[in-house]
Amino acid sequence: MDIPRLHPDTIEAVRQAVNIVDVVAEHVVLRKRGREYVGCCPFHEEKTPSFTVSPLKGFYYCFGCGAGGNAIKFLMELQKRSFAEVVLDLAQRHQIPVRTLDSEQKQALQARLSLQEQLYEILAIATSFYEHALRQPIGQAAQDYLQRQRHLKEETIQQFRLGYAPAGWQVLYTYLVEQKGYPAALVEQAGLIMPQRTGDRYYDRFRDRLIIPIMDTQGRVVGFGGRTLSNEEPKYLNSPETPIFNKGQLLFGLDKARQAIAQTDQAIVVEGYFDVMALHQAGFPQTVASLGTALSQAQIKLLLRYTESKQIILNFDADKAGQRAADRAIGEAADLVYRGDLRLRILTLPAGKDAADFFTVDEATLAARRAAYQTLLDQAPLWLDWQIQTLVQQYDLEQGDQFQQASQALSELLAKLPNATLRSHYIHHCAELLGRHDSRLTLHLEEALRQQVRGYRWPGRSQKWQRPADYNLRQAAEEQLLRLYLHRGEYRPLIRQTLQARDIEFSLSHHRWLWRQILAVEEEHCGGRPDPDDPYNAEWPLHSPTEAGTQLTDLDLVSHLFDRLDEAEDASLITPLLHLDETTASGLDRPKLVIEAAAAALERITIEKECRYLLQSWQEIVALILSESPATEDLRRYLPLINSNTEIDDIADVIPERLQVLARLRRKYYQNRQYLQQLDQQRCPSLALIRDYS
Repeated sequence: MDIPRLHPDTIEAVRQAVNIVDVVAEHVVLRKRGREYVGCCPFHEEKTPSFTVSPLKGFYYCFGCGAGGNAIKFLMELQKRSFAEVVLDLAQRHQIPVRTLDSEQKQALQARLSLQEQLYEILAIATSFYEHALRQPIGQAAQDYLQRQRHLKEETIQQFRLGYAPAGWQVLYTYLVEQKGYPAALVEQAGLIMPQRTGDRYYDRFRDRLIIPIMDTQGRVVGFGGRTLSNEEPKYLNSPETPIFNKGQLLFGLDKARQAIAQTDQAIVVEGYFDVMALHQAGFPQTVASLGTALSQAQIKLLLRYTESKQIILNFDADKAGQRAADRAIGEAADLVYRGDLRLRILTLPAGKDAADFFTVDEATLAARRAAYQTLLDQAPLWLDWQIQTLVQQYDLEQGDQFQQASQALSELLAKLPNATLRSHYIHHCAELLGRHDSRLTLHLEEALRQQVRGYRWPGRSQKWQRPADYNLRQAAEEQLLRLYLHRGEYRPLIRQTLQARDIEFSLSHHRWLWRQILAVEEEHCGGRPDPDDPYNAEWPLHSPTEAGTQLTDLDLVSHLFDRLDEAEDASLITPLLHLDETTASGLDRPKLVIEAAAAALERITIEKECRYLLQSWQEIVALILSESPATEDLRRYLPLINSNTEIDDIADVIPERLQVLARLRRKYYQNRQYLQQLDQQRCPSLALIRDYS
């Protein structure tokens, strides 16, 4: 659902009411150690506890993986839910009135939450009703189908809470409306009954069907899938869209698979309910399914919350319909794949089987099938390799017209790749396939494909090259400035002034994001508005009334920033800056020295980069001059003057204009080198502070 913006008072009330130890203890076994609690981290596998919870600070932090935050952040990361969803859930649990930024939104939100709670309750009761019916004599046919045809074990049937909808027209209606007393209109909103075309009577939506509950990530039933046990059409009947059931936003089995997805660092996506159950039973609990629709980008993004490597394997049916479904899913995922946000692979089972068929075997064969599936999973090709292979197989390359069609189709596919190196690799690969590994033919085909691929550029040297040492030093220096700013409020004015005076900007994307959030928090809590022409906000609120200045230095930035981490793309890189351990805390003992050293290091990196550019420009101009005979003589004649310290204006009338450019480049270069020596005097005594404690 679309949750309106929550009022800051509600967020603050939730933060104050929640005890982080109580929240974490519901999911982690904690032991008290001094003033803190320790346990094994729920975000990565470990045997020695490195996960700490501080009730005094209201924070948790893992020294193993760097995860950290407050109680809200803990639930967001563990349950993969949005900030607003977690706050609303905690507000309801602690009976905190929910305020929004709009009174009308508040009323609508409260009404919506009330309706949702009632629908969850009705669906939970209906689930128990269907489960009970499956165990009765009227459900015997459904039990036989599950055990004999689908080879599902009793524990799997219970795990997925399978049930049976009796054949009568008003069996569930009678139970929920007449016996339990729920309003018929509410049961209809839950998608369980339907009104007759004439009159005011209702009948059950699911009749004589095997019932498969569909749950959200919290394990709450939100809808059902019903499979016919006869020849009645449709074979599968799903719940309609309701206030809590949107099949494009859900994945079947995710509530049971999310922990396994995190542990295996991959998600398997199949087509059907029974594919999911068969794979879970066979030992692949990282499996989910879309709900009868093409896999949407929203569903893909939902899965990506649980896998660090962003790896999803599509195991759709091997028939033409399954291939079309895979093609549609690839189309939905294309943007994410091209950006590097998703590693998509395709698993194809042999002999046109789906996953449920593959594992519908006796116990003696099951172990071999499990091993075979694991091999297929390990060897599943990347989506592009699969698409290329599938595309080539559609054509008879011995026929000239089909050969040309295959070449054109491959060119159109490769032209979509934004990365030049990747395009180069696959152009060569496709040329080998088309040339059937004839080396001479492959060479000609590769050149032809290069010409056909739209937007292709021959690979060249990256203009964004940067030395690793520069990057590491820049990262360390920026981290120290940000740590000081976050944890030593009395030095915030000095850091602002330093950044402005030296014209320093944070260059790493996650550091820039963090600084923007810092400015936003300060604006919200200290009043005033920063100058848009001053990105580092150096003058505000230093020259404001004393009270505002005091607020700036005393503001608890860390608490407020934790609430914004759900918006960060690189939260794992930012979280360690918000938490101090013994090592990083000791790096703040001499803050003035660290500020001076970090600023000097950042400025030095910029100046060194400019020096490299000046030197490269000098070399290019000299090479050009040496290629021209008359100009070479001028260079030899005036080189002593160019290398002298004479002012440019004094020699402008003496040497040719092109050589004046060389003189200017040389002087600028040596001015920068002299300035670098000054910077070294500032940073060298304290450079170890940056390198040792970052």
